[in-house]
Amino acid sequence: MKITDSKSLGQAIRERRKELNYTQSYLSDFTGLSVTFISDLERGKPTAEIEKTIRLINILGLDLLVEQRG
Repeated sequence: MKITDSKSLGQAIRERRKELNYTQSYLSDFTGLSVTFISDLERGKPTAEIEKTIRLINILGLDLLVEQRG
């Protein structure tokens, strides 16, 4: 999936969480991140903290790849 904005990132995270059958509450307990943070991130909040976001992406078994266009 190509991520083009905070909404598509949130959608990818939500889809992966659901694929793993994790609730936001379970993920919060497992990661120490708040349910509010996870919910905001999944809804595409553009000001979500990048370090927490990257940590969550890794925990969910997703890869974050940055490629140069062109």
